[in-house]
Order: sequence, then structure tokens, then C-alpha cells
Amino acid sequence: MKKAAAILVMTVIFMMSILMPGFAEENKEKKAPQQPKQAEKAKYTVPSSVMNITKDNTYPNPTEDLPFLQPSELTKSLLKTSKVKIENPDLIRMLNETSINSTPFAIGYRAIVYLGEWPLNYESTETSPNWEFQKINTNYYDNRGGNAIYQIHYVQEQQKVVKGGLTAKIKNAEDVQKMMLLKAAQKSGLPLAFETIVGAGTKKDHIYNIQPKRLGYLYAYAPAINEKGKVTYGEVYLMLKGSKKFIVVKNVVSQGIGAWIPVQDHVSFGFVSSERPR
Repeated sequence: MKKAAAILVMTVIFMMSILMPGFAEENKEKKAPQQPKQAEKAKYTVPSSVMNITKDNTYPNPTEDLPFLQPSELTKSLLKTSKVKIENPDLIRMLNETSINSTPFAIGYRAIVYLGEWPLNYESTETSPNWEFQKINTNYYDNRGGNAIYQIHYVQEQQKVVKGGLTAKIKNAEDVQKMMLLKAAQKSGLPLAFETIVGAGTKKDHIYNIQPKRLGYLYAYAPAINEKGKVTYGEVYLMLKGSKKFIVVKNVVSQGIGAWIPVQDHVSFGFVSSERPR
């Protein structure tokens, strides 16, 4: 009896050793779609209803690329001494243009240089696309009296200027906009600019069918990114003490800020067919 029970227990253990890896693989497969990186990537995937009009736009928008300014060796050493992160491109440019000649015999030498109050860095908390930020055009045709399908396509009727901007008044707005644009472009991978123009006569060949006895409306929208985060300000001092050089930041304050940043040379389309005028 004991022998039979032992054989039964060994059989159960053997079967479990075979089945457990399968269950583990199944659990991995179930958890895979919930990975945050995949969700973040899908968030910025351009929908099929959004088309690139760079080659079709009758108004050539200038590319608004803001490359990260490379700090000089002196600037790098100074930035490392600051207890507050400094990312403002204009402040980094000023430090790049600074030249300090030190001597090992500068015993007792001391100087404090006030560089001003600056927006030092911007921390992004949310970057969300709105593919229908602003309506820029409507193409329309009434096929209620027709007996055959009528085809329409997108033609921009008037030049349209689409502007973004900060959602609130803030000090040093231009500097803040630059930092927000850099962060939003880095996160989304989209071509962004605070102003983009769609020229009159811009066309796309994609066809939309209007059935007989119906009206057709083809709406065109300019997409944009809604950027939200926090900007940090501070008074910046350059301290020289003997042969040592370092940065001190005083009176540090942070402020929440948001911005709308249009996606350059992209148009989102929405087609509606109805029996009655809209």
C-alpha cells in the first residue's frame, strides 16, 4: 500500500515538472502586451488618417530643429559643480563664451559674478498628441442629385497659419519654449514647431467616395502635441575662489507649465457622409 502511494506521488511530481514550464511561458505571453515601453511607442504612432504633406505643401516651412548645444570643457566642469541641473541652451551658450584664466598663485583671490535669473531646466511630465488640434479646411460636395459615386480629394482652399504657445504667462517664455520643444520632440519623435503654415492649393491624391443621394464632407485638421511639465528658475552666480571655479544657484523656484506645439507639415483627415447638411 505504501509502495503504491509512493509511486502515485512520484507520478504527480513528474507530471507537474512537465506542465509548470508551459504555465510559466503562458503567463509570460499574457504579461508581454502590458509592457510600458510598447504602450509609450504606440502613443506616438501616427494614425493612418494623418498624412505627411512636406512634399505637397505649397508653403515651404523652415525646419525648426533645435540641436542640443554641446558645452565646452570649461562649461562641463562648471555645470558639474551646480546642485541644480542646468539645461537652458542660452545659458550654456553664455558659459561657452566665458573664458577664465586661473593661476596657481591666486591665493586669497575671490570674486562673485551674478549671471542673472534664468529658467534652468524643464522636466516633462506628460506629452500627449491631439491629432485634431485645429480644423484648417473643409472640402464639400452635394451628391444628393447624383446617380453615381462622386470622388473628392483634399485641396487646401486658403492658406492657414497654425500657432501653438504656452498655456500661461511665464517669465523668460522664449527660453522655456525652447526647452519644452526639445523635450517634446525627443519624446514623440515628431517634427514640431510653435508655428506651421499650410499653403493654399496644397493637395493629396487620396480619394473619398460620396454615394448617390448623400453629401460628403472632408475635414482637415492640424495635429499638435500637448506638452506639460515643470520649469525650474534660479539666480545663477559664478564663484571664483583662488584657482577654483564653480556655479552657485540661489532662490530656486519651480512652476508648472503647459504648451501646445503643432506637428509640422502633417494633416489629419476626417470624412463624413450624410443625407442631410451638417
